[in-house]
Amino acid sequence: MNVFTTDKIRNVVLLGHGGSGKTTLTEAMALLSGVTTRMGKVTEGNTISDYSKEEQKRHFTISAAVVPIVWQNVKINVIDSPGYFDFVGEAEEAVSAASAAIIVIDAKSGVEVGTIRAWELCEKYKLPRMIFVTAMDVDNASYANVCKQLAELYSTKVAPVHLPIYENEKCSGSVNVLFEKAYKWKDKDLVACDVPEAVADDMASYRDAIMETLASTSEEMMDRYFAGEAFSEAEINEAMQSNIIDGTIVPLLFGSSVLCQGVKTLLDDIVAYMPSPLTHEVSGKNTKSGAEFVANHDSSKVKSAYIWKTIVDPFIGKYSLIKVNSGIFRTDDMIYNEARDIEEKCGKIYVLQGNKPIEVKELHAGDIGALAKLTDAATGNSLSTKADPIKYEPWEISTPYTYKRYIPKNKGDIDKISQALQKMSAEDMTIRIKNDAENRQTLIYGMGDMHLDIVQSRLKNEYKVDIDLITPRVAYRETLKKKADVEGKHKKQSGGHGQYGHVKMIFEPSGDLETAYVYEQTVVGGTVPRNYYPAVDKGLAESVLKGPLAGYPVVGVKGTLYDGSYHAVDSSEMAFKLATILAFKKGFMEAGPVLLEPIVLIKVTVPDAYAGDVMGDLNKRRGRVLGMNHTSGGKQVIEADMPMTGVQGYCTDLRSMTGGRGDYSYEFVRYEQAPSDIQEKEVAARVQAMADGEEE
Repeated sequence: MNVFTTDKIRNVVLLGHGGSGKTTLTEAMALLSGVTTRMGKVTEGNTISDYSKEEQKRHFTISAAVVPIVWQNVKINVIDSPGYFDFVGEAEEAVSAASAAIIVIDAKSGVEVGTIRAWELCEKYKLPRMIFVTAMDVDNASYANVCKQLAELYSTKVAPVHLPIYENEKCSGSVNVLFEKAYKWKDKDLVACDVPEAVADDMASYRDAIMETLASTSEEMMDRYFAGEAFSEAEINEAMQSNIIDGTIVPLLFGSSVLCQGVKTLLDDIVAYMPSPLTHEVSGKNTKSGAEFVANHDSSKVKSAYIWKTIVDPFIGKYSLIKVNSGIFRTDDMIYNEARDIEEKCGKIYVLQGNKPIEVKELHAGDIGALAKLTDAATGNSLSTKADPIKYEPWEISTPYTYKRYIPKNKGDIDKISQALQKMSAEDMTIRIKNDAENRQTLIYGMGDMHLDIVQSRLKNEYKVDIDLITPRVAYRETLKKKADVEGKHKKQSGGHGQYGHVKMIFEPSGDLETAYVYEQTVVGGTVPRNYYPAVDKGLAESVLKGPLAGYPVVGVKGTLYDGSYHAVDSSEMAFKLATILAFKKGFMEAGPVLLEPIVLIKVTVPDAYAGDVMGDLNKRRGRVLGMNHTSGGKQVIEADMPMTGVQGYCTDLRSMTGGRGDYSYEFVRYEQAPSDIQEKEVAARVQAMADGEEE
């Protein structure tokens, strides 16, 4: 592939609801631009961007993929991103590398929740965007319905710059509203025709509205517009691009990706209206001087880039996908990884077409490429030179809150599983692994149940290891509510020196659930020599690790040693430690032991219409609603205290209740005493688990 300068580059991410046709649109673009000679199909698993085994099996996009195409001597880096919510991290990574977006809408399904989320993502990162309504060849497709839905949501921002021509109830071409020209689709080509009378009135109405918006670009254009002067084609295009970049106008186009109809028009408009990276401001920090480094995709400055995505594939190896923010990256350049403090030769430079590497000599600022086998490089790392080390702040990636415990089916695969998960989490930043040593379990976090299911499937199919995903143990705690005065005696005689330790202790609540235990001694008269006090402390420290009630860690206990006895020959530190453990078990069970459950503060963001259902569901999960706050976009943020047990399955239930429009986050806040029925059930379950050999 040729080398392209910054002004000849367009980085465009495809966003939209899952199944709206983003991958098929990518295929149509690739075919029309000559990247491929035949169009792949999602259902047949032979598309460029859906190259992984899981994507081919499930027939939807899981990972963002780049397909660079050349149109009118401009390189368009098309980034096909997932539409399903479980893979939002991939879409967020793709957005970080893009300078513009195409929101894809299925003409039959209309505006869906994924469409709204795509729009919100563009708003968050101030991405210029177009909307492409696809599947216009399908029965019951309705461009008018999509226009109406978008107008209700986004007012006059969305501008239909093309209108459909219908013949025999089939969409057969389009009218360019801006230039009042009409075209019929003939196979993949456009044939000029007259503007049909049925479309003329709508064309005039839409054109007037758009031209008024374009005229507001400058006072001069506004004066000319009201004076009735016509604008040249170049002036219209320049004003359109300006308004698209600042978000005043969002052009609406349409076509059929399957039939490659309307896709040429879309590509033409991407080249004409979508901004090059030169308009996209980006700044980092020179970590040596401490000064701000204004990159702004200037090829004349020192080279710098950041890794926006990592591919770790068992078959093609590891590639770090980079977005060049300044300068020019050339083959065999020395590059410096600021985060890892590693300088190395970058070797060959590639652009990836899906998973196919194509070698290039250099990458100019604003371009997207790939470097192979960088030492210890990770997504989010900045690359520059050691003389001018530049650091770019990482972008925001959604936090995973759905988690399960995983158990290897074959214990001999533990290391293989760990290594495989490490590689997968390097690819997908919303996969996180946590070792919960306290509860003797390993947890895997993801964005939803489907996300975790795919992780499990990939482990089996790509890395040849099997795991079971089960409900995790909740991190309960144990404490006591009363006071108990007990003694513990460890006495053993087996010939020669025996063992003797005897303590009398009081166990009571310490009032501090942040601390496991408080130890005091009030011994008088030397009944327990001072040199055995530390042994009693060690006995307590060991006892609180696994409580007598259900084997959970103990908190909030005060143990006071006030008396005891010893033997001049047989007493030892070990004997007093064991005597303390006996005393603790007895005293704890006599002092009203209770189970404490973790409480989280959960924040649920939903449209107003769903607030009642969500609060009702929180109550069913033993949540206590603390309040509601209005936020932008007609949404409510509901805050509630809820037991950690209520988090299990909440992601799926919330999506079901809100049609996928609800979001939530939570954080641990404190422990509270569990209700008696919950305590009884949990203690019985733990006893049964230990009897079955499931607990260590």
